[in-house]
Amino acid sequence: MYAVIFKAQIAELNDEYSKTAAKMRELAFSKYGCLDFVAVCEGEQEVAISYWPDEQSILAWKQDPEHLLAQQLGQKNWYQSYSVEVVEIKRQYRSN
Repeated sequence: MYAVIFKAQIAELNDEYSKTAAKMRELAFSKYGCLDFVAVCEGEQEVAISYWPDEQSILAWKQDPEHLLAQQLGQKNWYQSYSVEVVEIKRQYRSN
């Protein structure tokens, strides 16, 4: 399993952002096999972590035309800066 860690410095989040984020989340799950997605904002910082079965799914998601457009909007309107890390999960622990 893999995780994509997205960290951003927020410029401005608006209604267009909220609608686009919801649409991108649904697309990631329905078309590209995203396993889980968690995002939080605190102050001017956003952190989103998505979980994927393999790197091929991540690469396909990255190149989706709607996702590419959302990335451009993010760079232009919503974020001052951002970083993306793709990591392989070696072990996972849970407590119920």
